[in-house]
Amino acid sequence: MSFQSKVSSLQAYNMSLYRNAIHPEFFRIEGRRRIEHGEYEFEAWIFRGGHALRFEHDNQCMTEVIFDRTDQLPERGQSAIFPCAGEKDHESTMGDNVAYVTSIQTEVLTDHLYLGTYNEMLEHGRDSDGLMSVWTEEAHSKPNLSLLDMQRFSDEVHVQGYHLRSDCGLVLRTQTIFRLKND
Repeated sequence: MSFQSKVSSLQAYNMSLYRNAIHPEFFRIEGRRRIEHGEYEFEAWIFRGGHALRFEHDNQCMTEVIFDRTDQLPERGQSAIFPCAGEKDHESTMGDNVAYVTSIQTEVLTDHLYLGTYNEMLEHGRDSDGLMSVWTEEAHSKPNLSLLDMQRFSDEVHVQGYHLRSDCGLVLRTQTIFRLKND
């Protein structure tokens, strides 16, 4: 596979942030986890090559989507969108009560390093009871993985996302925190 095709695949990924919930019809959801704790509700969806995270508090909602097909997502309610390539940080607030921060890092690995990382992340997903989607595309015999690892706290949720694509050796890592602000 040429370097150019690897770069093109990487550049397809974007992070979209919404000020509303997104309907599940936009994704082929393979796993979901819901958390209700005190004053907030959180839901995570995993699908091949991406995820959606929804956080609700006091009748307000914020949704993060990592996806390689933004042309399939609605524009209504979108408050931010940017490519995932490289390293990015983004902060936002929802009303006066919710802080959001995410950090995104991408790497394009050689086949050998990709397979080692894939095996390590697969084991981590099993050990942490993470949400996982594992698949092999017909054109490639190498495995792919999407994984969400979540931690719930009294006033915040931490989510680590990992999306590994064998067609381009991509490892996309996200670290997201939704936090209730205590004045």
